[in-house]
Amino acid sequence: MGRIIAIINQKGGVGKTTTSINLSACLAIANKRVLLIDADPQGNATSGFGIDNYNIRTTIYEALLGLNPISECILSSGIVGLDIVPADIKLTGALVELVNMEEKEKRLSKAISGMDKQYDFIIIDSPPSMGILSINILAASKEVIIPLQCEYYALEGLSQLLKIIDKVKENINPLLDVRGILLTMADMRTNLTQQVIQEVRQYFSDKVFSSIIPRNVRLGEAPSFGKPITQYDIRSTGAEAYLEFTKEVLNG
Repeated sequence: MGRIIAIINQKGGVGKTTTSINLSACLAIANKRVLLIDADPQGNATSGFGIDNYNIRTTIYEALLGLNPISECILSSGIVGLDIVPADIKLTGALVELVNMEEKEKRLSKAISGMDKQYDFIIIDSPPSMGILSINILAASKEVIIPLQCEYYALEGLSQLLKIIDKVKENINPLLDVRGILLTMADMRTNLTQQVIQEVRQYFSDKVFSSIIPRNVRLGEAPSFGKPITQYDIRSTGAEAYLEFTKEVLNG
């Protein structure tokens, strides 16, 4: 059975989509069959692979609402072994439409049922909020990876997120587990970054990945070219960091 991993944090701008895209691409390089599900209405994981959000017929929105089976929503990413279920602005409507649906928290889980037999990894990119979409993502996943930006307010909201994950595990999805915290956007030249790393490792010890994702110009440029960092510049420090991180995920 494939591993279903949610990349989640209710804070925006912490590297969720960057991690979703590049972890998926690195897993494909490791000859794994990967399905990336873009579950963010902004659709940045979709456009990050050069897919035009405005010309997509079926997306995760249709799968969530039961309008189409998820098999009809899958597109090729252009990378061997890596498929993607795209998202666009329609997904915003799901925030309202799901509210009155039966078992609203399990719509994604039902939509992807059986897909873990076809893929080694299912990676789910999440929106920067803790609403019904994020609860669906947690209900459908087996593991959670939390990107955490190396900044002053890094730990703000993390305890709340962990409490929500515990609640979902207790009431909806007993298989859910926090795989780890990934430190992102690190500038190792600053004292602040060093302090954040020390503090996070002190509080969460073995739940923090050894790999640290640096601030890297090439990582920032890659999405505008519709490519993961491994295709845009595999020699960059950003690519090296994500390849090392992927090794940790594979060993987990």
